[in-house]
Amino acid sequence: MHRHCMLSALLVMLAIPLPAYQQEAFEADTYRTSAGDLTITFIGHGTLMFELGDRVIHIDPVSREADYSVLPKADLILITHHHGDHCDPGAIELLSREDTDLMLNQLCGDRVGHGTVLGNGDIERWEGVTIEAIPAYNLVHKRDNGEPFHPRGEGNGYVLSFGDTRVFVAGDTENTPEMKALKDIDIAFLPMNLPYTMTPEMVADAAKAFRPKVLYPYHYGGTDPAELVTLMKGEQGIEIRVREMD
Repeated sequence: MHRHCMLSALLVMLAIPLPAYQQEAFEADTYRTSAGDLTITFIGHGTLMFELGDRVIHIDPVSREADYSVLPKADLILITHHHGDHCDPGAIELLSREDTDLMLNQLCGDRVGHGTVLGNGDIERWEGVTIEAIPAYNLVHKRDNGEPFHPRGEGNGYVLSFGDTRVFVAGDTENTPEMKALKDIDIAFLPMNLPYTMTPEMVADAAKAFRPKVLYPYHYGGTDPAELVTLMKGEQGIEIRVREMD
C-alpha cells in the first residue's frame, strides 16, 4: 500500500472501550499502527501516557497531574528535562517496578540518581520502539539575566517510532531548526506557554515546516489553543486536536 494511503488508515481513531481510569479522569485517543493499537492518554500539562499492547510508556510524569497509585505501572519512563514540572522523582518511584526502564536527560539523571542518560541526537531502541532525542531549547525567550529558559544542550524532545508511525513529543522548546527539519511525523505534541516555550505563531511556523499529520498543542498554560487553530485555518494535511493539556 502506498505510504499516504497507509497513513490515512493509521490515523483513524478507534471506538473501543477505555479502561476505567481513562473513562473517569482523562481523555484518550487511539491510533492504529503497524505495531498494534497505540493509545495516548492526556494526563495534563507536559504529561502523557502511551500504551501499545501490554507495554506502558509514561512521559514526564508529575504528581500534581495525576494520582499515580491508580495508573498503570511503567515499562518505560521518558523524561525530557530536569524542571520540576517534568522531572518528579516521586512520580518516577511510584510508577516504577524493578524492571522499569528510565531514560532521561543528564540533569534529571543527576536528581534521580539512576537511568539511561540520552543527549541530543542519541538514538535508543526499546522493545521494538525507536527513540530519537531531539534538541529542545529556547531561541528567543530568556530570563531577566539573559539566560534562555531552556539552554541548548540540556533538554530533549523525543521521536518515538511505533512501527511506521512516528510520534514527536517536543518537551520545552521553541521552533528550532532541528524541529523544523523533522521528516515523516504522524503525530506531534508542541508546547505553547509563555514565556517558557512557544507562541502560537511559533507553533504554527514549526508545524508548517515539518507538517505532522496530527498536531496537539500541549503544555499550553494560559495560552488559548484557539489562537493556533485560527493561525492554521485552511492549512491542508495537518489536523489540530485540542485536549486538556494546560
